Amino acid sequence: MMRCSSRWITAALLWVALASLAHAETLAATVEQWGLLGSWSVDCALPPDRDKGALLTYEISKDGRVMYRRNFGEAKDESEVVSATVNAEGLLNLMVFFPSLHQTREFGLMLQKDGSLRAIYNRSERGEYTIRDGKYVKTGAPTPAQQRCD
Repeated sequence: MMRCSSRWITAALLWVALASLAHAETLAATVEQWGLLGSWSVDCALPPDRDKGALLTYEISKDGRVMYRRNFGEAKDESEVVSATVNAEGLLNLMVFFPSLHQTREFGLMLQKDGSLRAIYNRSERGEYTIRDGKYVKTGAPTPAQQRCD
């Protein structure tokens, strides 16, 4: 009985490990195939700045995780992309865990015909939007296009 139980525990642990690895590979493949990897900014010629344009970088770490790095010039942070899906319209839906904010945020990105990237929505886990329908909730201004800086 003990031997059988031990086999089940080993099998369960192996399944969890493989499922985690498969999820990481699928996540990385999704963002890579969609075209997200690399650095993006409103103006790549300007140094990173909170007001004039952060440098936002998406990359796959050596351990296979998808990382989101924000460079605001005076401040930088790193967060993990925990989920990525693409809907029928081509919108990339990301969930990112921000350790500094102690929260997960969900945002949608769309590649434009000219190759630029626009944020279509950004919301907290409570459903509070900062960007909705491609516009900032506070001002109603459209989100700017970001260019690839690589």
